[in-house]
Amino acid sequence: MAKSPVSRRTFFGAAGAAASANPAAAAAQAVGVRTADLPDLTIKEVRVYQLRDPDTKRQYQVAGVVTNSGIEGNYTLANRYWHPNWSNLGWHAHAKRALVGKSVLDLPALTEQWTPEKRRVGQLSYASAMDTCLWDILGKAAGLPIYRILGAYRTRVLAYASTQHHGKVEDFAAEVQRCKAEGFKAYKIHPPSPNGGHDYKLDIEVARAVRKAAGDDFILLNDPVGVYTREEAIKVGRELEKLGYAAYEDPIPTTDIDGLVELTRALDIPIHIGEFIFSPYSYAEYIRRGAMDVVRFITDNVGGITGGMKIARLAECFGMECAPHNWGEAFDHAVHFHCELAMPNNVWFEMTVPQGTGDRPYMKDKIRIAPDGYMYAPTKPGLGYEIDRGMLDKMTTKLET
Repeated sequence: MAKSPVSRRTFFGAAGAAASANPAAAAAQAVGVRTADLPDLTIKEVRVYQLRDPDTKRQYQVAGVVTNSGIEGNYTLANRYWHPNWSNLGWHAHAKRALVGKSVLDLPALTEQWTPEKRRVGQLSYASAMDTCLWDILGKAAGLPIYRILGAYRTRVLAYASTQHHGKVEDFAAEVQRCKAEGFKAYKIHPPSPNGGHDYKLDIEVARAVRKAAGDDFILLNDPVGVYTREEAIKVGRELEKLGYAAYEDPIPTTDIDGLVELTRALDIPIHIGEFIFSPYSYAEYIRRGAMDVVRFITDNVGGITGGMKIARLAECFGMECAPHNWGEAFDHAVHFHCELAMPNNVWFEMTVPQGTGDRPYMKDKIRIAPDGYMYAPTKPGLGYEIDRGMLDKMTTKLET
């Protein structure tokens, strides 16, 4: 990778400029660095690595954006939560048209969705991987992890364990004890989904069993992923309040704004909403109407790091906590972690358990909590978690350029 002739202190010496619409260019301008002194951040190539694990036979896709100076930004390409405008099919062709020949310094303009014609259909699904690759390049160009460019607020975030949808009550009760032993200070339940559905009475049993196993002082959260009716949500919410739970996430479908308003008024437990909102511009109505107590987002659904930070700042301006979704594989954790490190109104890092579930063989670095229960900020540049290029090459069955 080509090295920048500009020191990281000189390149990003003005921390306040990072919050501007053009973080890299504004920071350079603020300290008097000439554009000619920067590495060439013109985009010359967009790649998709088609990967196959030789041991498990699992298949993956990784996006790559490469500059003239040889800096490559990467992000995973995978299907996540469904929404009406979501698909990574065709990402490569779109990204080539949108990015090749453009400068990484024009990042916001390359993925923005401000025009009415775009805003009305929801955030473009392709934007997240494009945006994240460009942020990864900026970090590598500066020799800094992304959160430092965004404007670092902290260097560690307290982690909670975030479960799979286990099938039995006893599975959760045993797991919360294991998580406590690993150093976690909190635990979030994703209740069972019997026969592909839900049973709110079973979910209450799980909540009670986990509280008993965890002890009275341990922090617990609950996320049924939007499956309840309003009536079921009230019944479960009141039980969670009795049990001293700290958060109640997505109890009913996010589209039911009236129902969410009803829940926030009826319950004292904080209602966390946002994973199933698919544009930064859609959050204002939920906040204005009091349909959420804590704001969440998934970068893949809102245009990447740029969209996520817009939502974080919006929540901050309304005096609200912002708790990004982290659940998933290594890049899912990393991209949200940088947002959390850069915002004052965040409390938690969501760690998928069992730890290691999100590991990928092409990633050199593993994401784990420290023994004290915190996730500590990465020190490597860009996303901060390095790809094992030898393993990536070994696993690549096709490289689209």
